[in-house]
Amino acid sequence: MISVGYKREKKQLSKTKAGDKREVKQMIIVKTYRGHIRNWEELCERLGIDLTLSREEREHEILIKAYQTWGCEMADHMHGMFAFALWDEEEQKLFCLRDQFGTKPFYYYETEDGELLYGTMIRDIIDQPGFKKELNEEMLQLYLSLTYVAGENTFFRGLKKLLPGRYLIWQDGKLEIHRYWKPEFHPDESKTLEDWADEIHNTLKEIMPEVKTADEKVESFLSGGVDSSYVLAMSDAEQADSCGYEEERFEERFDESVLAEKTAQLLGRKFSRSIITPEQFFDIVPYVMYNMEQPLGDASAIVFTLGCNATAEHTKICYSGEGSDEFFGGYNMYRNAERYGENLKNFYVGNTNIMKEDEKQKILKKYDPDVLPIELARGIYEETEGLDPLTKMSDVDIQIWLEGDIYLNVDKMSTAAGLEIRMPLTDRRIFDIASRMPSRFKVNEEQNKVAFRTAAAKVLPEEIAFRKKLGFIVPIRIWMADERYNQDVQRLFHSDIAEKFFDVDAINAIFDEYVGGNSDNWRKVWTIYTFLVWYEDFFGNGVKEAA
Repeated sequence: MISVGYKREKKQLSKTKAGDKREVKQMIIVKTYRGHIRNWEELCERLGIDLTLSREEREHEILIKAYQTWGCEMADHMHGMFAFALWDEEEQKLFCLRDQFGTKPFYYYETEDGELLYGTMIRDIIDQPGFKKELNEEMLQLYLSLTYVAGENTFFRGLKKLLPGRYLIWQDGKLEIHRYWKPEFHPDESKTLEDWADEIHNTLKEIMPEVKTADEKVESFLSGGVDSSYVLAMSDAEQADSCGYEEERFEERFDESVLAEKTAQLLGRKFSRSIITPEQFFDIVPYVMYNMEQPLGDASAIVFTLGCNATAEHTKICYSGEGSDEFFGGYNMYRNAERYGENLKNFYVGNTNIMKEDEKQKILKKYDPDVLPIELARGIYEETEGLDPLTKMSDVDIQIWLEGDIYLNVDKMSTAAGLEIRMPLTDRRIFDIASRMPSRFKVNEEQNKVAFRTAAAKVLPEEIAFRKKLGFIVPIRIWMADERYNQDVQRLFHSDIAEKFFDVDAINAIFDEYVGGNSDNWRKVWTIYTFLVWYEDFFGNGVKEAA
């Protein structure tokens, strides 16, 4: 549903009064909603909602009656993924809310003449009367370090994200943002490793029946890692889906689909493998940046997009394993947490930090020394004062990286493909366990995600449950150095668009050094390139609406 302005809202309501008695009686109107409410059955029983309603009808009824019953505290009673806006006719008030982890996006914009534009898609807002499409150039400086858009600001000046765990109230022309939930950590030293593993396993066993209804056909994304393998093992998905590459030299280094297929066979599930070529990878970049709506320099997003498009050909719902790495200490860098100690608050802004300030100062035509990525994490470090370094790192990633990169990618590209992705491990009940778990049960000298892997080993062989984490690796560092595939990179690096923002000689020196053998530069090249593709789409003439 598209966003609308506050002033136009009243005109729309006068029509509603004449034409829809049911909505008037309820006094609350769902203006926009995207998501999946997991505990819908329990909520329907508590709120007196007919269980036989269609999914759309019952979820709208849940939102309305939950708001009438619990008001601003309604999200405390809901599990799942959601972002929505409700209009309270009696109070003449707009109420917008985003779920605790930010799995679904929500944006808003105040116009010069006092209207609020809002929605779950940026395109719905920028097409509205009153929106002035201007680039927020400060974001480029942050983007070159982080490779994604972090915090409440966006690349469109004045357009903001409602951050996770917040709700927005717009009434009498005044905007209020309130935080209803934040990650909190209270280590419990009374439990053993096996106790924690049991709690994880029993909780996931409780969640899985909620993630789908009996009549829904669901498949499951599968890599070679423990997260997706555990989800598949705990689900009734009959088929697993993965991506791979046709070149044999990539199999051991980049291609987890070989391991994924073995896992699927072991679990007795069918397996579908989508082969990705470098031509497909580079051809779809404009489509990805257009549907992402903001630039994203995560190369795995391109592979994920191709995987979504392929999977959508044979199912409309798919499981995925996001969330557990950040909750339970899954990244290899977390093993350095104690070594970083108090110094974390001076540099750690999340999973990626690819360009330092001196390098950005050399390549950007406009550089502001006060615009620093670390400022995005200042408040998080204040919230975690006195906690151990691993907890601090995890909290930064939960609040910044997950929302800005992982969940954005999952939502935008699955939506573009017509595929609905559900993430069983992203759940407040799962996080509640992680928030009480001492860090030694997450990471030790030999292993990461220790307790989580121990839980997974209840339904998976140990070689899968304790397999070393590889990550979603893409052979782009090899492909992009090849003249057969990097022609568009070279075009944009020499373009008028590049000239507008960068010292063209400086960015081409980075590119030349990369092609010359410094493969570590690939992330810098890719991050600059994805911004240029996005800018050409939204501010130039290059919009690509279809793959």
